[in-house]
Parts: sequence; structure tokens; C-alpha cells
Amino acid sequence: ETRYPNVSAFDDHFTRKFLNKDKKVDHGFYEFESKTGQYTMWFPEEYRIIHKDASDYVKDNTYYEFLKASNNSRDGYKGYIDIELSEKKTNKEKIYVEGLFKNRFYINDPQKLQTDTTRIYYDSAYIYFKGTDKRVITDFNKRTPSTYAGYIADKNSERVIEFYFDSTKHLSEKSAEEREEWIIKILKSITFKTE
Repeated sequence: ETRYPNVSAFDDHFTRKFLNKDKKVDHGFYEFESKTGQYTMWFPEEYRIIHKDASDYVKDNTYYEFLKASNNSRDGYKGYIDIELSEKKTNKEKIYVEGLFKNRFYINDPQKLQTDTTRIYYDSAYIYFKGTDKRVITDFNKRTPSTYAGYIADKNSERVIEFYFDSTKHLSEKSAEEREEWIIKILKSITFKTE
């Protein structure tokens, strides 16, 4: 039998199908390859892809994939990750980005990063509900972020990934900064396959 690393991601039969056991890319991460063949990324070793029902993992042809992952182990950052691959018109990117961040965080101008092959928009906030009213706190002197969103666009095609991370765990300011660095590592690791 093949030996797998002794980490939570490889304990799950479904999750391990996406991971390269021989490619630990950084401390705490293994290479993940989409079942569409469209992208790779760093996947946290303590996370597992949820597959309880058909809506948890969806793949439709070559250019659409949606997955949810969670961390139920004692290690790493607790939370949920959602990743959605799709195609969107490049000339409408500004509209998609504004819509995502306005809807999620009530902001128009997210933070921006670039790699050689991607444009990355991301931001974070502490979100809670008071009754049915959504409250968003972006002043991190009051509350550390609980939610992150990212929009990663391929510079060479119309492929995009929307990335979400949610956690209910309250962190110290230092731990929140480390978690943000961890999330940015994941966002920057997304590499679209050359077409």
C-alpha cells in the first residue's frame, strides 16, 4: 500500500485524490490539483474537502469547480474554505470585483497583489449578524477579521477563482496577522495551467 503523510488531509480518502503526497510545497501545505486540470494551489495539510452531499463538491466540465474544505483537527487555523473556479469576461473584471467586495464587506476598493500570471484582489473583515442585519467591522482595533475573500484572475485567460475563508475563532492581533499571511500564501500559490 502507498504510504501517505500523517496529516489530516491525507487521512480522508476524498481529499487525498486532489493532493500530491510527494510534493510538500511549504511547511503545512501540499500541492493540490483541481480535478478540472485548470489550476494548482497550496492546500493546508490540516484541512479536508467536505463531501457529505452533492453540493459540497461540484465539477461541471472543464471550467467550473466548487469545493468546501474545513479543519476539524486540533492544529492549524480553524475555519472553512470555499473555492470556486469559473470563467468570467476579463473586460468586466472591475464590475465582478466591486460586486464581490461590496456585497461581502461593503467596500469598493480591495487590496491588490500580483504574481507573474495572476491578479489578486482580497480583503477581510469581522462579520456578524444582529437579528437579520449583517454587521461588518473593518476597524481591526475593535475586532480581528473572521472572514476573508479573494478574487484571483488569470492574466492569460478568462479563468477566475473566488476564494473565501470564514472562522468563528477569535484570535489575538498577532495571530490574526499570521493567519492573514497564511491566507495570502494560499492566494499567491494559485497557478492556472497554461492553455
